[in-house]
Amino acid sequence: MNAKCARCSKTVYPVEKLSCLDKTWHKGCFNCEVCQLKLTMKTYKGYNKLPYCNTHYPTTKFTAVADTPENLRLRSQTKNQSQVEYQSQFKDSLKQFHAVPNEPEMQRARSAQQQASGAAYTADHKAAVAAATEPSHPGPSYPPSQPAAAAPVSQPPPKSMAPPMSAPAPSKPAVKRWRALYDYSAADEDEASFLEGDLCVNVEVIDEGWISGTIERTNDTGMMPRNYFEEV
Repeated sequence: MNAKCARCSKTVYPVEKLSCLDKTWHKGCFNCEVCQLKLTMKTYKGYNKLPYCNTHYPTTKFTAVADTPENLRLRSQTKNQSQVEYQSQFKDSLKQFHAVPNEPEMQRARSAQQQASGAAYTADHKAAVAAATEPSHPGPSYPPSQPAAAAPVSQPPPKSMAPPMSAPAPSKPAVKRWRALYDYSAADEDEASFLEGDLCVNVEVIDEGWISGTIERTNDTGMMPRNYFEEV
């Protein structure tokens, strides 16, 4: 008896029979479920025993699982089962170890070991104390030597003391002065402002672009641009 086509439910004769996906199809009815593209045994992809083309083949998509009461219950149950399994494995591992019984022979051996260690420690301690307190052997004593009498030394006659000469007063170095060529307003706290014609004393050259000194008019001290001054 001829089978029915899975698409059109009509009888399929051997000449136009195509068996695929555990079903029988007409060659003309074997097409994609979405776009109705005609398929062959080399171009189809089966999903849920239905033919699809490569473009419309259903793909598996992962979705987020909501924390429903049922999912929470299953999670708690799984966690409890894992703890029970861990406890059972822990108890099985403890069975591999055996406790040493507290027998009289064991107590005697433990006491002898403690006494031996205590005696050795006491002997070492006594030896260290004896070595520390033992007096050192004194060497032979000799009588103290008497110092030889010193020969009298002739002293020269005293000379007349000349009055000390006063040292000449040091000469004061010449104060270097610089005259301002332009006005300048300080831009930072460590700079000094000045006007054209002001004199700067105690000048120290910092680098090619800056000097340090004190303006005589305002008695301000700070850094100033070097190209704003000329030496007097």
